[in-house]
Amino acid sequence: MLCAMFSLEEEFVPVFTPPPLPSDDKRWKIVNGTMRKNGFARHALIETLHTVQSSFGYLDDEAIRFVALSLRVPLSQAYGVVTMTICTGTACYIKGTDKLVAAAEQRLGIPQGQTTKDGKISLMTARCVGACGRAPVVLEDGELRGQMVEGEMLEQLERWAVE
Repeated sequence: MLCAMFSLEEEFVPVFTPPPLPSDDKRWKIVNGTMRKNGFARHALIETLHTVQSSFGYLDDEAIRFVALSLRVPLSQAYGVVTMTICTGTACYIKGTDKLVAAAEQRLGIPQGQTTKDGKISLMTARCVGACGRAPVVLEDGELRGQMVEGEMLEQLERWAVE
């Protein structure tokens, strides 16, 4: 992380220079825009992770590390936000993901696209995760779980809630 100093009436003001984008993929510009809009402030962690999730469809190690470095938050804090993403593509929808989304929203007390008040769990949906043969599909912190049933999903949410 680079930090430059310049003089403003004989006071030194640090200037944060964010790290370079991980690749030339245009979706990183969207993620960077979210962070820039929030002044690369730590409080933008969840919003930025949501932007990564909605832009790429998942959160991987590279993305979490990039966001943590860019927002100057401990890596453990960035990994501390868990995300459940429910696929709402055609095959998954036919197999009942509308019921999974409704059950998760009720259990967490939040609508899709939001994070619980304690900041522990984010509930997201994705148009398609490309695993139609395993429908209905849920991504639990990026790990694909196929043929998901409501009881299993709610048990996982309960485990996360008490961690």
